[in-house]
Amino acid sequence: MQFGSEFTDKRVVVTGAAGIMGRALCQTFADAGATVCATDLSTDTLSGFSVAADLTTDAGLETLLQAVEQEWGAPDIVINNAALYPSSFLLDLEVDDWDRIMQVNVRAPFVLMRGFALQMIAQKQPGAFVNISSGAARKMRRTAVTYCMSKTALDRMTKGFALELAEYGIRVNCLEPGFASGSTVSALSQEHIDRVVAAIPLGAETTAEDVGQAALYLASSAAKNVTGTSLAVDGGNSAGVMDVYQSKKSAL
Repeated sequence: MQFGSEFTDKRVVVTGAAGIMGRALCQTFADAGATVCATDLSTDTLSGFSVAADLTTDAGLETLLQAVEQEWGAPDIVINNAALYPSSFLLDLEVDDWDRIMQVNVRAPFVLMRGFALQMIAQKQPGAFVNISSGAARKMRRTAVTYCMSKTALDRMTKGFALELAEYGIRVNCLEPGFASGSTVSALSQEHIDRVVAAIPLGAETTAEDVGQAALYLASSAAKNVTGTSLAVDGGNSAGVMDVYQSKKSAL
């Protein structure tokens, strides 16, 4: 999809910017002409306008909000991308780990959406939030229950903010990327990757470009009447299962 010069001079905040997906989102919006504020725990690998902020603390969240307000007054677009995806059975999970997951995946997006929305309203400007969610919001997974719960909460919070911010011309949506291997945090075997990809209807992983283009769409005027919804970019993986339990395996 071509957006022309629509994003020229737009101000975009991307959380979790040091990760694979975060970097791709920053680059996608920068390539489209936007000015990007990249934020993560450390800015060592980030360039341009970047802010080091620990999203598990009130001080870290306030640091980010204040830095953006001082630099821009208010952002035009906010991408809540930062998230933790630990692998653990509930019976093995420490309470401190539970708290940290919920702080990053749920509490931080709430505080940032509230804070940045207030900045937008004060500047009398419309805006767009794109919350990076997951099909896990609708389907529970063993060893990822806390993550699934956090994404369900993010989905509901997205709808709530969409309702409350509509009168100010501020749109709020979720984007649900599909399976993407290559995480440096949760390494996967090739056997596992092949098995998962084989079950995806379109037969391919979700790429950074897929997610970037979808984020551009949700943040653009092409989606001016889209708010409070979730866009799955997962090759049809969330639509259902491909398994056929009869001897005839294909319609043709």
